[in-house]
Amino acid sequence: MTTHPAFLPRAAGALSRLSLLSLSLLLASTALAQEECPRGQLDDLYCDRDGDLVADRPEDEAQWANPDTLIFAYTPVEDPAIYADIWEPFITHLEEVTERDVRFFAVQSNSAQVEAMRSGRLHIAGFSTGPTPFAVNLAGAVPFALMGSDDGRFGYTLQLYTHVDSDIHEMADLEGKRVAHTSPTSNSGNQAPRALFPEEGIVPDEDYEVVYSGSHDQSMLGVVARDYDAAPVASEVVERMAARDLYDPDEVRLIYESDSFPTTSYTYAHNLHPDLVDKIEEAFFSFDFAGTALGEEFEGVEKFIPINYQEHWKVIRTIQKANGVEYTPDNLE
Repeated sequence: MTTHPAFLPRAAGALSRLSLLSLSLLLASTALAQEECPRGQLDDLYCDRDGDLVADRPEDEAQWANPDTLIFAYTPVEDPAIYADIWEPFITHLEEVTERDVRFFAVQSNSAQVEAMRSGRLHIAGFSTGPTPFAVNLAGAVPFALMGSDDGRFGYTLQLYTHVDSDIHEMADLEGKRVAHTSPTSNSGNQAPRALFPEEGIVPDEDYEVVYSGSHDQSMLGVVARDYDAAPVASEVVERMAARDLYDPDEVRLIYESDSFPTTSYTYAHNLHPDLVDKIEEAFFSFDFAGTALGEEFEGVEKFIPINYQEHWKVIRTIQKANGVEYTPDNLE
């Protein structure tokens, strides 16, 4: 049948109205879905109906993960092989409590660690302080524990070191110098200095040249070797380095120290079966550090203590907000 030409404009108009109606329905449906799934800064993969800033467990039980083998990763370090041995006592304990095989996954970067949890290949992880918000928002990580003392104390500080023979004795002396930050997402190695140093009259990238070393270890060793004039680092990292005789504390000078920040967050993937989560938490909170390689490595730590992201990472989120940080994959390095 041939359509009469006079009908074509009316048909086109009807189709146009139909398309607009379909688009309106689609937008309304999308808006309703967003209303039913509030997420704040979380990626579109996740919901936060209870407002605690972390991803909710999926409502559909079919989406709950309950793997026979659990993959655990600690934050990227200079020598992952050493840390695989250090974590072995805890891995054994985790296997006993969860009645699952547990494998240590050595990650090479913060972005690789976050992507591993996002893709479902990583179930339990220790994320560094600064990258923790990225893990929460991009990978659905749920922080639940920190290392601390028996009385519940925890934390570390940002420390700024220079070589003992340098001409840097106070913050003002950083002007015109070459200072090693660790990586863009690191809290004590980059974010905190950018937020806190201006209060001391020094602005990174303006008053001194920022170079990225890649890690706290490299920053500290670079100061000792005089490759860098100074470096902001995490106190807990350099304390462990000194304990392993990786550098001589007499070779460096401390010129600044901040108030305390939370340490590495221990997290589980948001979609793990609740019964498995209970076992994971039981394993962490029942682990005895005394007499283990882990206890020797983290001197002064006596147990894992319970925390929550909304409360304990508030200061970190404030620092990152002050620096204009957006939780996107491109900003995670």
